[in-house]
Amino acid sequence: MSRSQLSNELEKLHKDLLKLGSMVEESILDAIKSLKDQNVHLAEKVIHEDKAINNLEEEIEDKCIKLIATQQPMAIDLREICSILRLIADLERMADHAGDISKITIKLAGEKYMKSLIDIPRMADLATNMVKRSLDAFIKKDIDLARETWGLDEMVDAIYKQVYRELLTYMIEDPKKITQSTYFLFICSHIERIADYAKNVCEKVVYIQTGDYRMK
Repeated sequence: MSRSQLSNELEKLHKDLLKLGSMVEESILDAIKSLKDQNVHLAEKVIHEDKAINNLEEEIEDKCIKLIATQQPMAIDLREICSILRLIADLERMADHAGDISKITIKLAGEKYMKSLIDIPRMADLATNMVKRSLDAFIKKDIDLARETWGLDEMVDAIYKQVYRELLTYMIEDPKKITQSTYFLFICSHIERIADYAKNVCEKVVYIQTGDYRMK
């Protein structure tokens, strides 16, 4: 396979990757919307569509393995293909976290929330934005965007700590709120993990271009 043919195959992988990323972003946003609106139907949709995400991940994985086995790409191309293999696994895990959030939404169905959800959706918006930006950085091979996006995790962590302290206070002051507060803590943890996976994507961008995972 010529260099131009390999470039074409990599471009096809990028398109598949963007499709998978779009599906995962939608899954995360729908999971949070279902939580905020207490929409069980939407939560069930997120859980059901996880299978399609898994199937696409497997398809991309097969293409990557075949490309490595048949074309034996060298240097930067090999790093990119190997990074895609890891990246799709990260995306699949993000979708799993969205599914877990949706399962909690179903468990909380019919309950009145102790307060309006403001910080959790804000935290989720930041994490989803990180996912989108990290994928853009990967496709564009934009190290600066990757590093900038990587830094946004500090904002996600700050909201997580704020919500954690608030929910802990609720649990101490009113034992009746312990169960719901615990579920909300689980949700925050899922969102925080999604942001961490987006950070992993950013690190892969730097690795492909430099051969080094260090972000600073």
